[in-house]
Amino acid sequence: MSMKIEFRVVGKTSFDYLKEGIEIYQKRLKHYCNFSINIIPDIKNAKKLTETQIKNKEGEAILNKINPNDILILLDENGKEFSSIEFSKYIENKLMPLGKKIIFVVGGAYGFSD
Repeated sequence: MSMKIEFRVVGKTSFDYLKEGIEIYQKRLKHYCNFSINIIPDIKNAKKLTETQIKNKEGEAILNKINPNDILILLDENGKEFSSIEFSKYIENKLMPLGKKIIFVVGGAYGFSD
């Protein structure tokens, strides 16, 4: 059974060099795991909402389609830092139980809701 990894991102990038980099890494990763990217659209009419409302709406979109067996990892500036080797061991340990999928999430401009 192949490793399943999903990358969820709030908002799409408009920078061509980032799009190119994403495509390069997607091609590299497909040899090692079942990898997909899910871009969560920016919240409509966000200018009329508070920061908290925006984070809550983004949180709902992030959690949409998550299964109880999925492992959700939020990528945040205040999170734990790993060396490359520590990170690979962490991922390996998380994927040991068969049938699990790891979902990495990058939140919006205001971070994550509770």
